[in-house]
Formats: sequence, structure tokens, C-alpha cells
Amino acid sequence: MRRRAFITLLGGAAAWPLAARAQQAGKLPTIGLLFGGPPSVFSPWTAAFVERLRALGWIEARTIAIEYRWSEGRREREAEIAAEFVRLKADVILTDGPIVPILKQTTAVIPIVFALASDPVGGGLVASLARPGGNVTGLSLQSTDLAGKKVELLREAVPHLRRLAIMVDVGFAQSVLEMGEVQAAARTFGIGVTPLEIRRAEDIAPAFEALKPEADALYVVGAPLVDANRTRIIEPALRARLPTIFSNRYAVQAGALMSYGASFSDLFRRAADYVDKILRGAKPADLPVEQPTKFDLVINLKTAKALGLEIPPTMLALADEVIE
Repeated sequence: MRRRAFITLLGGAAAWPLAARAQQAGKLPTIGLLFGGPPSVFSPWTAAFVERLRALGWIEARTIAIEYRWSEGRREREAEIAAEFVRLKADVILTDGPIVPILKQTTAVIPIVFALASDPVGGGLVASLARPGGNVTGLSLQSTDLAGKKVELLREAVPHLRRLAIMVDVGFAQSVLEMGEVQAAARTFGIGVTPLEIRRAEDIAPAFEALKPEADALYVVGAPLVDANRTRIIEPALRARLPTIFSNRYAVQAGALMSYGASFSDLFRRAADYVDKILRGAKPADLPVEQPTKFDLVINLKTAKALGLEIPPTMLALADEVIE
């Protein structure tokens, strides 16, 4: 081979997609997957992610490796896992919006894709939706935009709603933003608001005990801490006869009255497309953050009956799933 041709070939290798370079080195391209957990909650969504990857040509353990990690809502654990992914030289990290700041502090090189983020711009995850910048991109939940709709749904299901309790992890900036939207929506309907602020699992029980004046319903703002402790929230709420609304169906299956929000399964499938593009050479900064296109309303009729509520037929007709 002539010297000039050899140099041209060598220079072109620097532009090979991450996947090609990893396979040339004898190592499968590696996805670091980190969520607050618990795994039992996230397993249907991660399965949707893996299924979509397979459709795109990435087969787990054959053409790609996936390292699954769960922090169970513990922030110190998230920092440890982030450092572990750096040591493993992961090619891309799939995660949850609340964990992105810790990952950004740990690496500015490894591409980061968030499958779920309440408010990516307001929470400081990206510079803008169209131009994320840096090494981060992903999918928005539009949680702050949906806050008003969720208050409306509660009003329809709970006609006597006069005071609304809001459980929020105040250590998570995006949850605080959503709480502000809930308060604003409640004011427009003349509904009083009582915040229940938590920072750790041990704060949940005292928050219920200190709930005064009594509320007519509970709005639970989504966060990893909430995901990992949903039964700790739902059980005392049921004992207090508080109808609850969450952002996703897993809580309704555990006994909450209802949920409304972006379809997590759909978002995880779309996250696989981001990962595919990055493994084939795209940069996160060039991949705009996308908005949800599918939303799910789930209602637990068994819980409604236990609380003495009669869900309007029009509302049941609109529901994507009714648990009886």
C-alpha cells in the first residue's frame, strides 16, 4: 500500500462509529443503563427499549452489551454507578432525568440519553430542546405542562375537592418546578394547597402525620425517590382515604386512584433510536430533545369504590386502561 493511501485510511478510522471501533477492539459496544428503580417497576420499559434495539439490529449479548444498574432512589449510589460506567468505558448511558446532573459531573465525554425528564430545559439538563449542546439529549415528559390537566382530572373524579396535598421531593429541581405549576392550576380552580415536602424515604410517614388541614386528594410529583417508595405513599394515603394521582400506571396497579402522563413504554422505545444513532456516530448535541406523542390515563375502579367515589362514565370512556 502506498504511504499516502495508508495515511488517508488511518485518518478515516478516527471517524468510525463508536460501535465499529468497539468491535474492532474486541469489545462489544456497551450501554450503561442507570435508573432509580426498583427494577420490578422499570422492567416492562427496559424490555421495550431492548426490543426496539433488536429491531434496529442490536442484539443484547451478541452485538451489544447492556450493564443494568439501579440506585433505588439513593443519590450516593448514583454517583458510584456513574464512576463505574466511566471505568467500564461505556459507549453511551441511558438514564432518568433526575440522574443526569450527577452523570454530567462525572463525564463530559460519554454520550448520555435520558428516556424520561420532567422539564429538560427548566431543570438545566440541556441548553434548549432544538440544540441540546454538550453530551446530553433525550425525551421530555412534559410534566410541568401536564400539571394543570392532572388537577382537572382530580376535580372530575373528586367533586368535593377543596384542598389538595402535593407530595414533592424538594431535593429534585424538576419536581419543584412541577409543584409550582400544580399550585398555579389549583389557584385557578379555587383549590387550597398543602405541600408535603420530602427529601428521603424516612420523610414520607411524618409528612402524612403532619398533614393539616386535612386534604381531599393527593397529587404525587414523579421522582426516583417516589418511584422507589410508591407503596410507602399509597398505603397511608388509602388509610387516610386520600384519592391519589401519579404520573404513571405502575402506581395505579399498586392501589393509587389514577395516573396521567406520557407513555413510558413509548418513550423507552424512542430512546433506543437515540442510542442507535449515537452508536452509529451521531453526537448528542446534534440530536434535538423530543416531546411525548402518546399519553396514558389509567384508573383503578377498585380503589375508587373503596374510597366511595363514582368515576364519571365520560372519564372512564377516555381512559386508556381501567383496573377493576
